[in-house]
Amino acid sequence: MAIRTQWNVEHACSHQVVHDLSGRPADQRAGFARWLSGRDCTDCWRAARDADTGSKEEWLAAKRASEQKEAAAWAKQFDMPPLEGPERTLDWGERSRHQLMTAAHNALVREGSWGEADWAELEEKARKVGRAGWWIDQRDAEGSDLVELLDAANEQDQGTENPFR
Repeated sequence: MAIRTQWNVEHACSHQVVHDLSGRPADQRAGFARWLSGRDCTDCWRAARDADTGSKEEWLAAKRASEQKEAAAWAKQFDMPPLEGPERTLDWGERSRHQLMTAAHNALVREGSWGEADWAELEEKARKVGRAGWWIDQRDAEGSDLVELLDAANEQDQGTENPFR
């Protein structure tokens, strides 16, 4: 017997919506449908979001501003140098660096076996990569991949002018 793919979900907003969950593994469909039931349906979520922020563009701008503020505070707290590059990439690079470093800390220290000494060494390597574009290029990388990415970036720096600064 095949696991069903269509789930009739009663959302927290009391709307019932049939969701096609065929894109999810069979063993995750029931749990996801249960999770959906605790949330507003898409239409109600959008209406609430738009009421709070006015539009998708305003919502996105507010989200980016919040992320930027958080990234700047993090950079100051951990003594990260300012990034270099075209003006339009600096904020994006700073947010990307913060997100990737946070993901790496979660993967390697919180969930992994790294100690603070290992992490401090990785932070030092990250400080050497000052080009905003490099961090933007790595924005989709897994946190656990940052070690290898920074090693590659720092190897290219040996004996030449640093193209990542």
